[in-house]
Amino acid sequence: MSPTSSDAVDIRNLHVRRGSHRALDDVSVQIPYGSITGLLGPSGCGKTTLMRAIVGTQIIGSGSVTVLGEPAGSAALRRRVGYVTQAPSVYPDLTVTDNVSYFASLYGKKGRAVAETIAAVGLTDHARNRSNALSGGQLGRLSLACALVSDPELLVLDEPTVGLDPVLRTELWEHFRSLAARGTTLVVSSHVMDEADRCDGLVLLREGRLVARTTPSELRERTGEDGLENAFLHLIRTPAGA
Repeated sequence: MSPTSSDAVDIRNLHVRRGSHRALDDVSVQIPYGSITGLLGPSGCGKTTLMRAIVGTQIIGSGSVTVLGEPAGSAALRRRVGYVTQAPSVYPDLTVTDNVSYFASLYGKKGRAVAETIAAVGLTDHARNRSNALSGGQLGRLSLACALVSDPELLVLDEPTVGLDPVLRTELWEHFRSLAARGTTLVVSSHVMDEADRCDGLVLLREGRLVARTTPSELRERTGEDGLENAFLHLIRTPAGA
């Protein structure tokens, strides 16, 4: 596919190796602006490697990754791209508010944005608690808040809802949808198939290769399965899919 002005991310023939391991093998994907794209696949299939390539922290063997019109990792993208890893990335000796305020200050955001972001991830009641007193799920939400407060044009989220209860997961996805409606592009990895149904597009990976670039409805139609989990399993287990 040719790049267009609607492509927030344009990945071409991407190859990444880690030692003798083929992490990504000839992956090409385009992601449009203002969309939510889900990355799906078994553990070790290359989802995190692909996200690291998008944010510019992954050394690539060959191919290209263009983000918001710039080469991935460019200095010009530092204020435009947000990234939330699986491991919480916060300061343990600071409170929730202080952590979010610190990241807000880096991007010129003010107090109102801090409070609104903390509320969006459901941490208002813990705003004065130090990070080292939070649970694992709360730490994950705090990391998300630190990325959200900058209001990035592209937000890359590595399994952001792991360990969260169903109510909070639903609320976060509603927030993600509101961000996309405002023009933010989101790339979200997940093992939860009902979350895939909340995405505009899906990128399915297996063993470092692209299995399909599709939508939830197209995936159902292609496999003849009503449930996305069965549809995904059907696709990756068939010779044509693999």
